[in-house]
Amino acid sequence: MTDKRILVVGTYDTKNDELEYMSERIRSQGGVAVSMDVSVLGDPEQPTDYSKHDVAEAGGSSIKAAIDSGDENVAMQIMAAGASALALRLHREGVFDGVVVLGGSMGTDLALDLCLALPLGVPKYVVSTVSFSAMLPPERLAPDIQMILWAGGLYGLNSVCKASLSQAAGAVLGAARAVEAPKWEKPLIGMTSFGKTVLRYMVALKPALEERGFEIAVFHATGMGGRAFEGLAAEGAFAAVLDFAPQEVTNHMLGSNISAGADRMTNAGKRGIPQIIAPGCYDLVDFVGWMPLPERLKGKPLHAHNRLLSSAMTDAGERRELAQVICDKLRVAVGPTEVILPLHGCNEWDREGADLHDAEGLAAFNAAMRAHVPNNVKLHELDAHINDQAFADTALKIVDRWMAEGIL
Repeated sequence: MTDKRILVVGTYDTKNDELEYMSERIRSQGGVAVSMDVSVLGDPEQPTDYSKHDVAEAGGSSIKAAIDSGDENVAMQIMAAGASALALRLHREGVFDGVVVLGGSMGTDLALDLCLALPLGVPKYVVSTVSFSAMLPPERLAPDIQMILWAGGLYGLNSVCKASLSQAAGAVLGAARAVEAPKWEKPLIGMTSFGKTVLRYMVALKPALEERGFEIAVFHATGMGGRAFEGLAAEGAFAAVLDFAPQEVTNHMLGSNISAGADRMTNAGKRGIPQIIAPGCYDLVDFVGWMPLPERLKGKPLHAHNRLLSSAMTDAGERRELAQVICDKLRVAVGPTEVILPLHGCNEWDREGADLHDAEGLAAFNAAMRAHVPNNVKLHELDAHINDQAFADTALKIVDRWMAEGIL
């Protein structure tokens, strides 16, 4: 019986003991460790399965070019490009089943590129001194990346860092044994939403779309969920997208830390994936609940969702600006794109009589959407609220028409 093979990546010239310790822990649990060296200046104590020269050449460069650059950032980017290309090739050849990368800020920079290069379902673990740091932009995180803080491990092995290294070794091997990678047996539709207390369309849409032969993946649009959604859209994983919760666009526009990146709401359009868009929760901007209220949000009506997440209402001017931003993003779409605009509101808290109802702001947004919607987008103005059954029915009618026309 063959067991799972784990690619162990790091700078073997400076982190040999730590990398070998993880490899030993993988082997002790019955796995196979495959080593990849991403050093530049030094050499490992023992030859690795894939040398630093193999890595640099896989990216179309060389170790000499990395050294001659005289710039550690340039050198590491050469190695990051090579490690990403080599890892993808090796995975396609069946050389490994999961990967664990060890590093400080330099190694983590490389690790993010390598993990992004591998498809969803390949276990990806990063042991890093900067795990979970705000310096890691969401657009660089693979949808299924896993991280553990490399505590106390900046220089040399000790009992503190062994706890992290051994957990990572066991976790990646266990994940490689247990993972059920996507099979793509049915066409996949990606949908964005929030919980049922604020947006309810998924309750009706998911079973109805499954009856039509689709698999439905619903992404929680609170930063990382939108990042995963965009990452899969960029890979072309979706047959269609129902992007009904673009609040992350609002967050990014207003500088919130809860962001899915600047490319939110663009990747499906650029890939030509059919998309239906609606502005669920467009009128709210999220902020981290335990942090001080950002200056520009002071004085706005607030909704505290929990201790981690709170939201503030946007004003009419910000909603006009957002409509322009959304329409500009949709302008790049090369596939079928249709927008459903619920004229009576876009989340449960903005209904008439609810705490966050703002008739003036809603009217301003609707008018701006009408004014700016690009020619490549079909606009459906709906005399209903987004949580009314009429909204779900309208989305299904578009899907049914696309199916009849052979688009889906």
